[in-house]
Amino acid sequence: MTVEQIIRTAPKVLLHDHLDGGLRPQTIINLAKDLRYNKLPTKDPVVLGEWFHRGANKGNLVEYLQGFEHTTAVMQTKEALEQTAYEMMEDMKNDGVCYVETRFAPVFHTNKGLYPEDVVSAVLNGLEKGKKDFGVGYGLILCGMRNMKNTLEIAELAVNFRSQGVVGFDLAGEEGGYPPKKHVDAFQFIQRENFNITIHAGEAFGKESIWQAIQWCGAHRIGHATRLKEDITFDKNGNVVAFGELAQYVLDKRIPLEICLLSNVHTGAVDKIENHPFGLLFKEKFRVTINTDDRLMSDTTMTKEFLTAIEFFNLTLDEIEKITINSMKSAFIHYKERLHFIYNVIKPGYQKIRENLLSLKSIPGNYEEAIHKL
Repeated sequence: MTVEQIIRTAPKVLLHDHLDGGLRPQTIINLAKDLRYNKLPTKDPVVLGEWFHRGANKGNLVEYLQGFEHTTAVMQTKEALEQTAYEMMEDMKNDGVCYVETRFAPVFHTNKGLYPEDVVSAVLNGLEKGKKDFGVGYGLILCGMRNMKNTLEIAELAVNFRSQGVVGFDLAGEEGGYPPKKHVDAFQFIQRENFNITIHAGEAFGKESIWQAIQWCGAHRIGHATRLKEDITFDKNGNVVAFGELAQYVLDKRIPLEICLLSNVHTGAVDKIENHPFGLLFKEKFRVTINTDDRLMSDTTMTKEFLTAIEFFNLTLDEIEKITINSMKSAFIHYKERLHFIYNVIKPGYQKIRENLLSLKSIPGNYEEAIHKL
């Protein structure tokens, strides 16, 4: 049993995944044909996947987001939305994900006449069918866009669908020039409705974005939060000397951070994986979670993200389980549902892995490789 096999079979929880950033290349090609969309650079699924990844891996968030023009263009019918949501659930099952919160911006899927309510209903239908067929739990998060003025409408839409599978509201898009506090009316509405808030912050803009997301907008989780490191003081050897007031608040209040390792390199939020603040934040006991962000654009899976964390930050199996449990604790579904996943799925799943590893002692090569890394 290799490390990759171990991690792929381990129960995983994914909190930060963009539905329109995770389509299968072949599905994009098929949907483009159905919709007579002729702007794709190629009709070869392998080449198309490589094209998306190459275009996203330029160290710039604005360029990273350009690929979404094609994915959203083919997600303009109820059938396409339902199909992509369903396939996402199948991909989660194949990657060992037991619970996923996927997100998307309904505003980008109304170009062919669908109403926002139609868009959300179609995605929920696909997710629910996927849950029944693949046994993966889910929650849907609706995104308002920072550069648009209709975020209150999206917040109201999210609340209207809370009993049907929508679990929260997010603010996404380019950070620079679009501070979260400009959308405070949407967040105050969500708060009055006792609903859930996560906000992209501290990815392409500084710690001020994180502060606004929490203190102006009431974020319960922070997407990325890479720049939180700016509020931590180090000595000349790189050891932590002190936390600033913001970092200390995030630590004390156990605010979950939705870390996306590979995408942060691709967007330029960090220059290389080994310099990612994940290792520091995990060591200092911040509530970090590991996520995929955009599986198509970053050519990634939860398995790949964890393997990256193992390689560069020496995570053990116990630590991976801890991060997974913290992710489940931070999910936007109800408390009893979270407990169900922790005690009936995650903990038994990791215990089974440990038992299997012990049984592999009779195969020294496989056992040693696994234990050496985990």
